[in-house]
Amino acid sequence: MRTQLQAISLRIQAMKGATGVLGSMNRSMNLPALQRIAMEFERENDIMDQRQEMMDDAIDDVTGLEDEAEGEEVVEQVLEEIGVDLKNSMGETPSGLQSQTVAEGRVAQAIGGGGGGDPGDNDLQARLDSLRR
Repeated sequence: MRTQLQAISLRIQAMKGATGVLGSMNRSMNLPALQRIAMEFERENDIMDQRQEMMDDAIDDVTGLEDEAEGEEVVEQVLEEIGVDLKNSMGETPSGLQSQTVAEGRVAQAIGGGGGGDPGDNDLQARLDSLRR
């Protein structure tokens, strides 16, 4: 019982000390000054962002980097001016592709002989040969 009372007393003393520290901190803080500092920081940060954006734009202009969409628009405008309509002038593409069979006369062989190879390679080659037939 006595130890419990001592523990409670120590907690009360700790809370008293924390209350004193918080009170002195509140008295030492100047809220209007902190607000002014925060507003100044925000303003300077905005100015820095604007300068960064201007620098990025200037670098893009100097290096000649353009968006792909802007480049396509310029090409389309030029083609319209000279009267070229790519969509209609190209016509239709063939719908069916003609397949050509390749004669099975020659088969590529590995250089260096076939001896001493992995038996799994021979099995795989046999399976590939059967698929070709």
